[in-house]
Amino acid sequence: MFDKLHEECGVFGVFGHPEAANLTYLGLYAMQHRGQEGCGIVSSDGYRLYAHKGLGLVADVFKQDEVFAHLPGRSAIGHVRYSTAGGNDIKNCQPIMVDYSRGSIAISHNGNLVNAQEVRSRLEQTGSIFSTTADTETIIHLLARAQSDSLIDRICEALHTVNGAYSLLFLTESRMVAVRDPNGFRPLCLGRIDGGYVVASESCAFDLVEAEFIREIEPGEMVVIDKTGMKSFHPFKETTPTPCIFEYVYFARPDSRIYNRMVYPVRKEFGRVLAHEHPVDADLVIAVPDSGMPAAMGYAEEAKLPFELGLIRNHYVGRTFIEPQQSIRHFGVKLKLNPVREIIEGKRVVVVDDSIVRGTTSRKIVKMIRDAGAREVHLRISSPPTCFPCFYGIDTPSRKELIAASHSVEEIARYVTADSIGYLSVAGLHQAVEAHGDGCKTFCTACFNGEYPVHFPRLKTDKQLGLFKE
Repeated sequence: MFDKLHEECGVFGVFGHPEAANLTYLGLYAMQHRGQEGCGIVSSDGYRLYAHKGLGLVADVFKQDEVFAHLPGRSAIGHVRYSTAGGNDIKNCQPIMVDYSRGSIAISHNGNLVNAQEVRSRLEQTGSIFSTTADTETIIHLLARAQSDSLIDRICEALHTVNGAYSLLFLTESRMVAVRDPNGFRPLCLGRIDGGYVVASESCAFDLVEAEFIREIEPGEMVVIDKTGMKSFHPFKETTPTPCIFEYVYFARPDSRIYNRMVYPVRKEFGRVLAHEHPVDADLVIAVPDSGMPAAMGYAEEAKLPFELGLIRNHYVGRTFIEPQQSIRHFGVKLKLNPVREIIEGKRVVVVDDSIVRGTTSRKIVKMIRDAGAREVHLRISSPPTCFPCFYGIDTPSRKELIAASHSVEEIARYVTADSIGYLSVAGLHQAVEAHGDGCKTFCTACFNGEYPVHFPRLKTDKQLGLFKE
């Protein structure tokens, strides 16, 4: 219904706080945008682990107060999920918790392991039995089979076998471990609260629980937290970090700090650079809410045009809305967005959105704006054309479904019926990011240019991602 790349997942953890499970609930609530299919929390009272998981939104899965009575302890980890690997099934909800020879352990994962099916096949051939279809479970099997004595060494041994994107939280009876892959594809940050520690995919979760942001966990870093405090290790071979630049474009909340930069000013800068690269004679600028809003404001400022709320979003339409009859199927986008005729009528309108995937929604939005009386509609996109699928934790369509993979910009403009269309360049994307802080200088832009930082196997029948079927 809404043609966007889907969120991946979010992780949150607390160690050393008497309200660990409650804080984890709030942290997951703050990161609900990263996954709406399922969620879960595992807590520890120092002796054993306790779990509660379910399909649906955080507020629905944890709506009963008594749930938290069954999640005791001073440490907990949680997860919100969108199924980039494995189906939307309760068995795939995380954290995944197991008992093995060394005790109990739970794991939460944001990312995607590009060789998970390959590793899983080897494990199954030697007797492993999997209870989920999630790629995360391969890490559990590798950890259980590891030959090392200490938990830290066993985790390292397991992670040296897998490739791809992972921001991980492990919880045992007595410690919490956070790990970020050497490329740092997905964000992960560290904070402090009332003498304890918190870890989250995004810093906006810290704001809600009133935790102090300490720093980002570095690519390739392992942070171990127990009753003695926090220790940091770098057990992996150093490589050039390539965090996902699309976090700035769309995924992260604008009030988050990731890769050592605030998201909101970066998105606004996308709009400024876009206005410089693709100016147009127009009367006003509007945004496709909500993610297009900061870039539209930046575009309007740079172009010295008025910014107006020409499209209003209905926030009460969920992503799973079912249209009741085939005969009114075309109402899908109208349920979510409504143009303000008094603002648009008779005007030359610049409409700013963050990305185009298949182009179907953009086409409907342009028609909607024209039907509201716009004299011209100029579409501006605050990212480069999305031409390649992501294999590092974002649910993207196959390449043949991405309109920019097989059509020129002019052809896309004709398809969406815009008077003109302009995409932010890859160089402009980097320029905008680097204008706001001294964070990472190198990023993964594979979805724009096909330059994948980590090799992945081209398997003929891949059930892991559903993205190799081309």
